[in-house]
Amino acid sequence: MMGNNKFITKAHGGGGTASAELVRDYFLPAYGNSTLNQLGDQAIIDVERGRLAFTTDSYVVDPIFFPGGNIGELAIFGTVNDIAMSGARPIALSVGFILHEGFPMEDLKRVLDSMAKAAKRANVEIVTGDTKVVSGGADQLYINSSGIGIVPEYANIAPTNIKVGDKIILSGTIGDHGIAVLTQRKELRFESKIESDTAPLYDLVKTMLSVEPNIRMMRDPTRGGVASTLNEVASAANLGIVIDEKLIPIREDVKSVCEILGLDPLQVANEGKLIAFVPPELADKILEAMRTVPEGKGAAIIGEVTEEHPSIVEMKTGFIGSRIVEMMVGDQLPRIC
Repeated sequence: MMGNNKFITKAHGGGGTASAELVRDYFLPAYGNSTLNQLGDQAIIDVERGRLAFTTDSYVVDPIFFPGGNIGELAIFGTVNDIAMSGARPIALSVGFILHEGFPMEDLKRVLDSMAKAAKRANVEIVTGDTKVVSGGADQLYINSSGIGIVPEYANIAPTNIKVGDKIILSGTIGDHGIAVLTQRKELRFESKIESDTAPLYDLVKTMLSVEPNIRMMRDPTRGGVASTLNEVASAANLGIVIDEKLIPIREDVKSVCEILGLDPLQVANEGKLIAFVPPELADKILEAMRTVPEGKGAAIIGEVTEEHPSIVEMKTGFIGSRIVEMMVGDQLPRIC
């Protein structure tokens, strides 16, 4: 196991013996498979005929370990979820690591093990990747992940499909991930039992599509939370959205932390939730199916699409009647994913 090295050094990113040992002793034992084990500069993947979904994302969360997860599984689940929002079945991922010199090998192994478990849970393989080492910030690790998935012939999910009267379903409580990470920041350190909601969503999507393929649109409300997601969809569809505050599921402890810090829960990141726009006559059927899957057991109908106030999201409240839900300006919660 790489001699007595306990920390990442510049040599591990140099492409020589140390790099080869890093791959051999850490990456391959964590999630090696017949494709990755060939150690080529690319992966050759046999796929069914049809359409492919492709996505990429980068993860810089701070701290890298947080209640309910860490940067490794976040990278896996975040990528497969972006694929799943098109209705596609994730089949393969790539991962790229930027490691800071001095990063502990023990922490790297912990991240890699969690990624292996996450990939297995999501039923997807990591088939190729890359590693670079840079100076400074010895506790830092960044991950870029890309993924592909196969889109079913019947799936047609896009904002342009949304119609007036469509119901909006949220798969569970909001704000869990953002607040779980935030409460671990050194300058805050809340005593909290809030855990990240990070989870793969393809099983939930598959269940939804199996009972009703005519889902108009799906999106996972990650950075910027529910507020940004709904505003993006309203703008793309050029229709209005009305949601009801009392119907939105949120944990009391998450709500309390948001009140203390002056945060809008609708703008806080989620990593294991989805929002679906569905025909009104099918909403109850889809909702019932979602609640049979662990990732959808807290699902609720939170609003609907309207022809009034195009491109604007409005929320009915118990205090002032209603208010406009605005997209987050700037980076309210930096490095949350």
